[in-house]
Amino acid sequence: MTFQQATVGVPLNTHIDGSVRIGNTRVLLEVVIRAFQRGKTPESIVESFPSLQLDEVYAVIAYYLHNRVMVNEYVQQVESDAENIRETIEASQTDLNPLRKRLLAALAEKQDG
Repeated sequence: MTFQQATVGVPLNTHIDGSVRIGNTRVLLEVVIRAFQRGKTPESIVESFPSLQLDEVYAVIAYYLHNRVMVNEYVQQVESDAENIRETIEASQTDLNPLRKRLLAALAEKQDG
């Protein structure tokens, strides 16, 4: 039997917001890569994200293994951006302790009444 060389496409789609998703799902590339790095198998990743197809996960992992540096840089950038956004949001929020205390006092008063 003779096998012909086949090229398998990588099911990655870059959305308008810059996120990279797997196939036609909303599952992010970084989620699949981090799961794989934590030792999850492609089968267990599909169990966690039923919208994924097993062949797509294998293709993405193969792509990652051939492009580790680039994909790791992308994942690190996404995580850094997320951290910056979290810090910006936290810095813009006021201290919520007085509001929390008032709400807890109102709840206690309601339960006593």
